[in-house]
Amino acid sequence: MTEVPGFAVISGAQVQQALRGREREIVELVESAYLLHGDGETGDTVNPPSYFLRFPDRPTSRIIALPASLGGRFQVDGLKWISSFPENTASGLPRASAVLILNDHATGYPFACLEASVISATRTAASAALAADRLSARRGAPRPARVGFLGTGLIARYVHTYLAATGFGFEEVGVHDLAADSATGFRGYLERSGAAGRVTVHDSAEDVIRASDLVVFATIAGEPHIHEPKWFAHNPLVLHVSLRDLAPEVLLSSANFVDDVEHCLKANTSPHLTEQLTGARDFLDGTLHDVLTGRATVPADRPVVFSPFGLGVLDLAVGAHVHEEVARSGGLRLVDDFFHELRRHG
Repeated sequence: MTEVPGFAVISGAQVQQALRGREREIVELVESAYLLHGDGETGDTVNPPSYFLRFPDRPTSRIIALPASLGGRFQVDGLKWISSFPENTASGLPRASAVLILNDHATGYPFACLEASVISATRTAASAALAADRLSARRGAPRPARVGFLGTGLIARYVHTYLAATGFGFEEVGVHDLAADSATGFRGYLERSGAAGRVTVHDSAEDVIRASDLVVFATIAGEPHIHEPKWFAHNPLVLHVSLRDLAPEVLLSSANFVDDVEHCLKANTSPHLTEQLTGARDFLDGTLHDVLTGRATVPADRPVVFSPFGLGVLDLAVGAHVHEEVARSGGLRLVDDFFHELRRHG
């Protein structure tokens, strides 16, 4: 009889402990998942469309299901269930909360439930740092020395951590947020953490964009609010993590890279709006996989925008790593009687 795996619950504190200080390792892990996913002929990944649960009485809020399967050296299936409630920020709570379910590759039985807001932020930041490194290198330009953050929540903090841990040394850090206390709080965090570079809070999005070689969008915007291509005339590298900040005219004047074409061009993301406007996808210059494998040319004479939708296979890669680390440390909290009816005929 096939043995049913034990079921463990892994807390956010355990997740953080398993990931802290391992930024370079996690970036390499995320890169390996991207490479596996990009090589679609192997069938080692399954990453179906995300499902959006929306609410007529709460139109700004949503909960998203990201199912995925990751083969290769990972051998794990699962589902991230992540909520986005922007109004949380008014009371000081993070916008997003999440859990990740890991399923056994052989039996399909779930074997772990992990707090996943940290996992989601981690894979997002690792993806952003990986893209910033490789896109900069492919442009043949020095790494950016001036970074600007539009949106100053949890994701911005994680992206900065991963950029700093993977070799980016900034002379200047620009900060802008519609909520002044959030921008001030982020500046305080950067200063307390000993982050390199002078930190400046900017009064406008235009100011921080024009002052930055690397621009990070990590907002809660539901529709484009940046419409001026001329703000990007100095050809910065743009990590468009929040996906809905840039109007089509900005993307049409830039070189554009995504993590997955089919995933990114939906749900009224900026690339999706650009496709709807033009009726074509030829504004896309490639995927991150194309960049990693050297198949894409990254120009230095235009702004370069990376728009990652966020793939469930990345959550699985990071979540499986966390589970392995917690198990190795002897910290798994098993629910011994979680599965009860294990005989088909009683």
